[in-house]
Amino acid sequence: MTKTEFKRPVFHVYRRTLLLIAGIVWLIAGVNVARLGVIAYQQLLAISFLDLLLSVVVFAAFGFMFFKMSVKHNQRIHSYTEIYRPIWHFFDLKSYIIMAIMMTGGIWLRNSGLVPVRFIAVFYTGLGCALGAAGLFFLVLFAFWKE
Repeated sequence: MTKTEFKRPVFHVYRRTLLLIAGIVWLIAGVNVARLGVIAYQQLLAISFLDLLLSVVVFAAFGFMFFKMSVKHNQRIHSYTEIYRPIWHFFDLKSYIIMAIMMTGGIWLRNSGLVPVRFIAVFYTGLGCALGAAGLFFLVLFAFWKE
């Protein structure tokens, strides 16, 4: 079989496309989490400067962590030797496990009533914006892909 006759396996994409998929997934997740935070902020009678400052602190802490993770995933994706990879390889197994734990924990925490609405507002807004920023970073990595 010559190179021109090669057929791409089903559910496989060019490895650069994995960065696009990661960017879209992270951006959608970030917008949705930040939206929950903004809705919680709207439920508060008053929003203090400290609330907003704490959202920025949460954003900075998670943003730094997500930036490092994005760089790691970019390096992993670049290291693939195959031209096409399964579409789900935009993450590694560890990241899928962490994502599942964070989603489950976040849904449980929000629905449990154990934390005040102010916590949800501050934390979810900062976390959602950090997730969204990581999504945008993945999209930048996709746009500036170099072999």
